[in-house]
Amino acid sequence: MLRNLVSRVLFRVLREMEQLNRRYSLHGDHPFFEPSDFAWTRQLALHTEAIQKELDALLPQVERLPNFQDISPDQAMLTTDAGWKTFFFRGYGVECEGNRRKCPNTAKALELVPGMSTAFFSILAPGKVLPPHRGPYNGVLRYHLGLRIPASDDTCAIRVDNEQRSWGEGESLVFDDTYQHEAWNRTPHWRIVLFVDFLRPLPLIPRLLNNAMMAIIRATPFVRVAARNQARWEASFYG
Repeated sequence: MLRNLVSRVLFRVLREMEQLNRRYSLHGDHPFFEPSDFAWTRQLALHTEAIQKELDALLPQVERLPNFQDISPDQAMLTTDAGWKTFFFRGYGVECEGNRRKCPNTAKALELVPGMSTAFFSILAPGKVLPPHRGPYNGVLRYHLGLRIPASDDTCAIRVDNEQRSWGEGESLVFDDTYQHEAWNRTPHWRIVLFVDFLRPLPLIPRLLNNAMMAIIRATPFVRVAARNQARWEASFYG
């Protein structure tokens, strides 16, 4: 009973904060944003080759990498099979130290991202489709850096609101995941991007409120359970 009440209150606060974030967003309110509006995206893309090398060293063990829903059970609303693999570097501010040591160049490159909340290799299996959905909170924006992209046409793409884009290796996409979106990989090869959530740029007072909201989210069972699952997986994977 109390948990349901807390959930309802938190949901209402989230929706109020989303309206504030849209109003004061320094780069406007759009499904997609221009990567050039964020200077660090160009700097991070310069590290694509080094990141790809560390990714490629992982791929022989791709089947051992955790399914997204095994780390974050809430993702079972989107995926229940082994078609969406992950390799986390940070999740809602919680560092994944084993993975960071495994891929030090990637971890170092991610330090370029201001206000980074979450970062991981997002790995879609051949034929995998993620159905339409929306993210939980617009206090962050989402960044994708294409790493292994099997096609740049309609067979491997993402739709956000009414706009469809394709990835390219070494190319950046920035979007607001609280717009309805879906993604698909209708090719016979893996599609892999570096997936990053970073704090939405805001003026001082809205930024402080957003930081407080993110701290509240980090304290929820949603994040605590995922952090425990990630720690258990790393302990098993690295021995």
